[in-house]
Amino acid sequence: MFQTAMVAVRDRQRLQEIVGVLLRHGLGDVARRLRLAGWLPAGGGGDALSAEVREASTAQRLRMALEQLGPTFVKLGQMLATRADLLPPEWTRELERLHAAAAPVPWEEIGPRLEADLGGPVDGIFPGFAHEPIAAASMAQVYRAQLPDGRVIALKVRRPGLRRRIDADLRLLGQLVALAAEHWPALTRYRPREVLAELHAALREEMDLTQEARNTEAVAAELAGREDVCIPRIHWAYTTERVLAMDFVEGVTPGDSAQLAAQGLDGPRVARRGAQAFLQMVLDGGVFHADPHPGNLFALRGDRVAFIDFGMVGRLSPRRREQLLSVLAAIVGGDADALVGVMLDLSEGGAPDVAALAAGAERFVARHGGGVHDLVQAIDDFMAIVRGASLYLPADLALLFKALATADGMLRRLDPALDLVATVAPMVRSAMAARYSAGAVGARGRAAAAQLYDMAGDLPQVLRLVLHHLKQGRVHAEVEVRHFDRIADALERAATRLAIAIVAAAFVLGLAPRVLGWGPTWGGIPVFGLLGLALTVAALIVLLWTFRHRR
Repeated sequence: MFQTAMVAVRDRQRLQEIVGVLLRHGLGDVARRLRLAGWLPAGGGGDALSAEVREASTAQRLRMALEQLGPTFVKLGQMLATRADLLPPEWTRELERLHAAAAPVPWEEIGPRLEADLGGPVDGIFPGFAHEPIAAASMAQVYRAQLPDGRVIALKVRRPGLRRRIDADLRLLGQLVALAAEHWPALTRYRPREVLAELHAALREEMDLTQEARNTEAVAAELAGREDVCIPRIHWAYTTERVLAMDFVEGVTPGDSAQLAAQGLDGPRVARRGAQAFLQMVLDGGVFHADPHPGNLFALRGDRVAFIDFGMVGRLSPRRREQLLSVLAAIVGGDADALVGVMLDLSEGGAPDVAALAAGAERFVARHGGGVHDLVQAIDDFMAIVRGASLYLPADLALLFKALATADGMLRRLDPALDLVATVAPMVRSAMAARYSAGAVGARGRAAAAQLYDMAGDLPQVLRLVLHHLKQGRVHAEVEVRHFDRIADALERAATRLAIAIVAAAFVLGLAPRVLGWGPTWGGIPVFGLLGLALTVAALIVLLWTFRHRR
């Protein structure tokens, strides 16, 4: 492909690096299937596999390769970990282990960029600043600083050169997806074009740290009435596209039972508050923390819970929240038919196997309808139904289910007896009651009436345009016809019959009166008349035979 060749020249070194990493992790077959064998080292390098790689499963090899390839591919793996509707559990479990930890960038490289963004030397802006980062990941690293008023903040700084590297990776991934569509048709089941589009959007948002700041404030506004929840405050005076300044939050991670006990924290109470806060983000605000792992969730004094790092968030539209409520209501109420209906409503594309879906919903309700005591298992079972019925879940909902499973795992470290579904049940009932209240129904009716009124206003103009095109003979219609080859054969046979019938009728009606009394006779009967009669009878026999043997 010429376009691929151009990208290869533009990003030659990076493409060689990607192919080399695949090879070192026993994934050279992927490069060969994508017709990238020319980028493989001579001999293939299969003997260079380390003992760790040789003993690893294919899913583990993929996870290790993605970690080595850097932030773009780590993000890709994290997104694939949410797609349990496409990948089996052993793959998503392994991809969930992806971490973005990386060696920190030396201060000599990152310091000048940070000071340029802040407009001056850090030691002159902050009375206290630690030049050693307290955390380092593939996208950014975090420093601790002190404001003139004594408050301590965290400065998240994007790595230098990150945008150029990610742009190159995305260009190459775009070409690899095009090659996969051409040379590896089986991959279309995993919707690579859609996944790549989601990756583009996610990376574009995550690289802009002002977007993370806005996400943080959106969640803080939604949870403003909860004194038991802490969301760090953003300091906009020091925040840019490449720098994020926020309150420094110091607490106890959910798995540190010794510290929880030392500080007198009530684990079950913190877990319950964390669950309620997370579900409120989802059901009320529609913006939720999409990666609540141990480094992003803390227990604070007073049995409060803190959420930090809103670089990865999920968003649910009002329509999607209504669909989610319907799913939860069907599960809580044990209604398999309702579950089938809402799952069909949710599916994006594909050719659903309704029989498999109905059978799976019955099994799911029989197993979990009485109460979901293991949320992770319930989500696994739900995704198995989706895969078995050839459904495609929307990306936002797949991300939510992944976040729910992660939050459940974290909060269970605080309270092993936590039942997230039991926690959400009263909220679902309350939301459903509000959804069908007289006020809500009236509001939806008024909105529908307004839409109909607007449509009625547009109707005369639309009709005038239609009539105008009809007068001009410029009305076009696109019709998709299935099994067109069969229809074409049928039309051809019908045309043949019609031609025979027309010829026979023309002879009988037009020529017969002229030839009956003309020409030689045989036994007193004109020969041309006998010949015409024979031809007419033959035509009728052929016509009847084609009708009898039509398919």
